[in-house]
Order: sequence, then structure tokens, then C-alpha cells
Amino acid sequence: MLVPRVDITTLVTGSGEHTAAAAIDAACRDTGFFSIVGHGVDPALRTRLDALAREFFALDEAEKAGIAMTRGGRAWRGWFPVGGELTSGIPDRKEGIYFGAELGAGDPRVRAGIALHGPNLFPLRPAALRATVLDYLEAMTQLGHTVMRGVALALGLPAGWFANELTADPTILFRIFCYPPTPDHDPDHKNDEWGVREHTDYGLLTIVGQDDVGGLQVRSTQGWIDVPPDPDAFVCNIGDMLERMTGGRYRSTPHRVRNTGASTRLSFPFFFDPGWNAEVRTVPEIAEGTRTVDAQARWDRANVHELTGTYGEYLLSKVSKVFPALTSEL
Repeated sequence: MLVPRVDITTLVTGSGEHTAAAAIDAACRDTGFFSIVGHGVDPALRTRLDALAREFFALDEAEKAGIAMTRGGRAWRGWFPVGGELTSGIPDRKEGIYFGAELGAGDPRVRAGIALHGPNLFPLRPAALRATVLDYLEAMTQLGHTVMRGVALALGLPAGWFANELTADPTILFRIFCYPPTPDHDPDHKNDEWGVREHTDYGLLTIVGQDDVGGLQVRSTQGWIDVPPDPDAFVCNIGDMLERMTGGRYRSTPHRVRNTGASTRLSFPFFFDPGWNAEVRTVPEIAEGTRTVDAQARWDRANVHELTGTYGEYLLSKVSKVFPALTSEL
């Protein structure tokens, strides 16, 4: 079994969008995961980002710590070492860098001290990483709007509904994760080490670029399935917020990562989510009487349909569990 593959060329061009929307709808109802081609993102940008990321992660830890997350303060940006991020309270076997929308000191949200808003931290080496990451953020933000047009049509809404109601100024978060090779002493993972343990994502939409190593797995009705890397595609999955907003019509699917190879694995997840002050609510076409609230048990036994308030409030409640050492910054 493979995750569905959707050609979104028509969403990019704005002509004949309903075919792609129907395919997205089927994927969101079934696996909650799908890969997209025809997305229009420059492959040279992806290649450049991969090369620069590898150059950064090859540096010694003392140099990488020059942009440690503890230096990012309330903006919640920067590098963390292997084991520095938790999933379900257990350290992940990966290191990474956190990025978000690039906001200067004069931005009203930064002046107000709103968490997760501020400037990114970029290393001195490789110097080109800064411009490449900012170019990538711009390209992926546009792609997020494009895919969400397809989701809106799939739900029977006007194509621009999300952009008009929730994502005119989206909350965007970008990660570069580096998973070290499998330890020689533990080729069968008898100690149960995971790059990232089973989890679901928080928001609307995650768009992931994978390298050629693989390791991403999705929980389906037939058990855990691998998502093979494809250099021409991005992997998309929906998060808890879209499950909440669709009353369970779409499910946020558990997934996990284990690097089973002898090479370092890089992944590039981009999170496209509601605006910080957007209210958590059900989309108009989902009637109260048709909700399928908690029709199946979630991995974490949480009830996402009880969520209320703003997306920013919800996100803060989540990220403080991922990096508990930084909670005091919030």
C-alpha cells in the first residue's frame, strides 16, 4: 500500500482545480497523507537547501551551538542537539534547526513580545543558508496556500475560504531535521530508538521534503506503511487542527520516523497553519449533526474536538511540551 499521489498542476495554474481537489478529498478521508507533484517548486532550490543543511550539520557541536535555541528566546528559533526534542516525553534521535516567519525588531508582534514571533537565527557557516532558507519559506508558503485551495474545494467551500478566513497571515514554521545513521551496535533497533516516535501534527497542513534515505512511516488501517522518498514530490499530511475543523471528516494520521540506513537522513517539514489569532472553529459545510467526533481512538487519547480559543493559544500549549527546558521563555 502506498500513500496517494496527487498532481496539483491544475491548482497551481488555477484551471480545472476540481479534479485535484477530489483526489485530495479522497486522500484526506482515507490515509490523511498524500504526495504531491506538479507543485512548481524549483528543484534547484531544494538541492541547494539540502547541500547547505548537510554542510551545517557536519560542523562540530560547539559551532552549531552558536545558534542554539536558548539564544532564540521567545521567537523559538535555532538549533538543538540529538535528544534535545521530545515526542511523548521521550527524547528523539535527531537534531535540527527551527525557523519561522522572518520578523524584525520593529514588527508590532515582536515589540509586544508575542511568543514564536521574531527573527530567525542563522549560522555564520554556511553563509548562504540564510538566503536559501528565506527563499524556501517564500516558496513553501505559496505552496501551502495552493494546497489549501484544493482542501477548500474538497470540503465544498469557495477556493479562497481558508485564505480569507484563517490563513491570510498564516503561522508558518519550518524545520530541518538530521537523523544520524543507525548505530552499528544496534542494527535491529532492539533498544527501541526512534528518530521521532508516533505522533500527529498540530495544525492544518504539513508539507515535507525528504532526501533519498527514507524512514517515514504512516499508520494505516493495514498497519504501518513506508512512505518512499521521491525527489519530484512533497509529502503532505493534515494535522489535528484540520481534523477539529472538519468534525472528523478528515483525520490527522499518526506517523513516525526511524532511520534504518547507514547514511544520515535529512527531512524538511514545513507547517502551514492558521493565523495566530484565528479562532478554532468548524468549517461552514460541516453541520453539527454530521460530526463524527472520536469515531476511532486516537494514539494519544486526546479529543481534538474539544479545542476552542485561538490557534496561537493552542500552539503554545503544545510546543511547551516538546522543549520543556524553554517553557520559561514563554
